[in-house]
Amino acid sequence: MADQNKSQSANISRRSFLKNIGTGAAAAAFTPTVLLGAEKTGENQMQNQPNVIFILTDDQGPWAAGCCGNDEVRTPFIDQLASEGTRLPNFFCTTPVCSPARASLMTGRIPSAHGVHDFCRDGSMPPNAERYLEGLTCYSDVLAKNNYTVGLSGKWHLGDSLTPQHGFSHWFALPLGGSKYNNANMIRDGKVEMQPGYLTDVITDNALNFISANKEGPFYLSVNYNAPHTPFNGHPQDIVDSYDDCPFKTCPQEALHPWAGRGTAQHMGNRASLKGYFAAITAMDLNVGRILERLAELGIRENTLVVFSSDNGYSCGHHGFWHKGNGTFPLNMYENSVKVPFIMSHPGRIPEGRTSEAMVSQYDFMPTLLDYLGLPDPNDDLSPGRSFVPALNRKTNDAQDRVVVFDEYGPVRMIRTQEWKYVHRYPYGPHELYDLVKDPDERKNLIYEKSQRALISDMRQQMGAWFERYVIPRLDGSRFAVTGGGQAAKIGDGVYGEDAFKIRNQNRLQDRRNR
Repeated sequence: MADQNKSQSANISRRSFLKNIGTGAAAAAFTPTVLLGAEKTGENQMQNQPNVIFILTDDQGPWAAGCCGNDEVRTPFIDQLASEGTRLPNFFCTTPVCSPARASLMTGRIPSAHGVHDFCRDGSMPPNAERYLEGLTCYSDVLAKNNYTVGLSGKWHLGDSLTPQHGFSHWFALPLGGSKYNNANMIRDGKVEMQPGYLTDVITDNALNFISANKEGPFYLSVNYNAPHTPFNGHPQDIVDSYDDCPFKTCPQEALHPWAGRGTAQHMGNRASLKGYFAAITAMDLNVGRILERLAELGIRENTLVVFSSDNGYSCGHHGFWHKGNGTFPLNMYENSVKVPFIMSHPGRIPEGRTSEAMVSQYDFMPTLLDYLGLPDPNDDLSPGRSFVPALNRKTNDAQDRVVVFDEYGPVRMIRTQEWKYVHRYPYGPHELYDLVKDPDERKNLIYEKSQRALISDMRQQMGAWFERYVIPRLDGSRFAVTGGGQAAKIGDGVYGEDAFKIRNQNRLQDRRNR
């Protein structure tokens, strides 16, 4: 009954939100409670160690929120979170697809050091359950060893979804990598159960119960939404209809990219897909508001670090394709694929309403979180990550933090500076070079410009040396047949090379390329 009441509350809030569209009052459904709850109502929270809530969305482009400069998609509560914290617009995923990106967030390693190079196509459920992070240390392990109650509500997609792993004692997990949005299956107490209702609301209901049960803290909670991942149907119809008149100027349906995957065809120029994608984000945003409201009601907002991000970026017609790094073949490293939204908010601790231009990556998250919490870092020599806490608390100039970042997606690798991006595809190309100052939309490939030969050589050498430093040779993605069709098995125990990425037939590869 409690969960039912929460769902009803979400529907009431949704109606209030829709009623106030265009009036400037859309965030009013929760804002007064959130602000008032942050007053001196937190005396019950006696723990010095802050709680942590990490809200991780699925396939949300770096452009797909109001605080990111988009005046079409409605995200008042994500925007509120940004106004109450610091936003990093130059936050990069390690791989522009879900499972390897999530593995890097958890471990601080790149795919060529943790072995997850594509979305986990198999291994989530018996009889072929496979723990892709077995033997690695995750930040959740460190938190659990330091008196944190560690919970998961939502997507896991790193193998053996039935079994809590890496310090998690609360486990309400999505069985697979994707799901329908209504009456979906979830794992509770080791059993798969159909959960009535809208999946985003269901995940939030569980998260709210966890927060209330552990309000004395300290706790860590991953709220891993499936939204706005496909399918683009099944979302609250009132929210979908509210986008009827949206011009979608922020999602130009460009001429078809020559490398576009088959998954692009059904969405390109399709207003229903655009409305569904935007509606999934707005419905999820309302649930972010519910989480902030609960923290305020319990008087623990001031002692809770809230992090908001996505696993990888996304394109909705930009550059002539839909989806992420595997929206094209060869796989791509466009900005919309490799950048993700990122916000950290902790009242009184992290500057509010600030944007930091520091260039950071998902492999920096684990050392940053542990540094912020004052917890021991495992000091993994194979992790290239460094704490960006100084960029959050203004102890360093942002210009000093504009370092080089790297990405990989199997045989495709990227080196990105503030001014330049070089993409190298093993073994034979095609390669790309973009001047991001003059050409921020990556329209002109300068790879064949004679005047850039020295720069290309330098960036290629720098990239090669960096990956050589952090790669485990047997896990080296540049040697694997990663096509964007999914990873079939954990690398090791006799499974290497093409066997780990073996696709049963070409049609299956095409059908799954854009998952």
